[in-house]
Amino acid sequence: MANPELAARAALTSRRSFLRSASGASLALPWLESLATAGSGKGQRQRPPLRMGFFYVPIGVVRKGFFPGESHAGLPAFNGDLSAIAETKTPVGSHRISLTPTLEPLDDIQHKVSLVTGLDRTFQNGTDVHAQCASCFLSSAVPFGVPSSAWPLDRTLDHVVADSVGDLTPFRTLELSCNSHRDNLESIYFDNISWYGTGHVAPSIRDPRKAYRRLFSTQETGQFRDITDLVLADARSLRRQLGQADRRKFAEYFDSVRAIEKRMDKLEKMRGQLARVSMAEPPEAHLPRGEYIRLMGDLMVVALQTGLTRVATLMVGPERWNTPFLFEGLFDKPVSHHLMSHAQTKHGEELLQIDRFHVEQFAYILKRMDAIREADGSTLLDNSILTYGSGLGDGATHQYHDLPIVVAGLGGRAFKPGQHLHCPDGTPLANLWLTQARIMGCRLERFADSTGVIPQLLA
Repeated sequence: MANPELAARAALTSRRSFLRSASGASLALPWLESLATAGSGKGQRQRPPLRMGFFYVPIGVVRKGFFPGESHAGLPAFNGDLSAIAETKTPVGSHRISLTPTLEPLDDIQHKVSLVTGLDRTFQNGTDVHAQCASCFLSSAVPFGVPSSAWPLDRTLDHVVADSVGDLTPFRTLELSCNSHRDNLESIYFDNISWYGTGHVAPSIRDPRKAYRRLFSTQETGQFRDITDLVLADARSLRRQLGQADRRKFAEYFDSVRAIEKRMDKLEKMRGQLARVSMAEPPEAHLPRGEYIRLMGDLMVVALQTGLTRVATLMVGPERWNTPFLFEGLFDKPVSHHLMSHAQTKHGEELLQIDRFHVEQFAYILKRMDAIREADGSTLLDNSILTYGSGLGDGATHQYHDLPIVVAGLGGRAFKPGQHLHCPDGTPLANLWLTQARIMGCRLERFADSTGVIPQLLA
């Protein structure tokens, strides 16, 4: 006679990945202790998997607001000459984080964050600076080392890592973008950070509804719009078999997915209303920027939480794209981040507000991840590596040295957080990528133009 407990465990395990309704809609499950221990022996817990994500900000930053010690420094010269700010540079080595005005939104989560400065990329002469800073950010190939490319663009880090862990999830990688504009002012090299290889872009999903449908396989109809309604009966059946802690986690997860649905509906309604109004800018220019970024960020978090993917990229905006965006709460009309960056003396205060705005959205995602408990009591952020960064060290002068980089998460306790690490001059950005790739389980001797890992980041 079959063991009822084992049968119940098997039923739970069979539904580890998805709850599915009769209509074909499905909803991925979060990491639950009841499921994590199934089949592993009484009292044993599986270790939560590691996840990796990237939060890419275009057009660099205003250095005096972002970097400690540069509040009174002048602008550096083009292409990385730091002589203008050398006297205020942070000494090489590890220090306690000093949160600048731009980084202050990280205050509540700084114990799981490291500021990494001094990382460089080499600009390959002959092509536009903006085209290289976004498209090559995650590849960092050796300059002139890719004969078929006008710039150092190769297979990007997210796909290199997915070569090792991508077969364990429904989606090898997830590429998201917050550029909803369709005027195509620039080529794909200004608007994508994820590449399968030279000349082969990994297209980003820009519409939250399309991202939602891809993740949850829903067929959108008027009769069944909310996925949580479609699978609720199956969810109730499963919930009765979960422990008390998992029931709370399950309810929180369903509430978060429901909230995503309602926010998508709100943005879609707003877009429809704007499309009927005659205005100089595209309707997308008037959509609230922060709400859009947070919504895409929440979709990324859900995908990482449920194991739909372990590797994700979120590009906050395009490079050198003059079409304006509405940074709600900052300005009363849409503005062009790129145009303003070329007049830093005139728009310095506004640019500082935009930089802080981006960090606020990054902090929102980090706090969401840190609030999600995994089966072993750790958080999603504890088991992740999420990197904030830009391909330019300064938005006004387009210098490629001393890039603004923040590494969040503990990487399964592999990282030593809460520090400001200033690397020696000439340290390649690829050293950080090699460090992260090895933590994710990749057996790489070298990545792109790396010269080694960054041991000071490791616990």
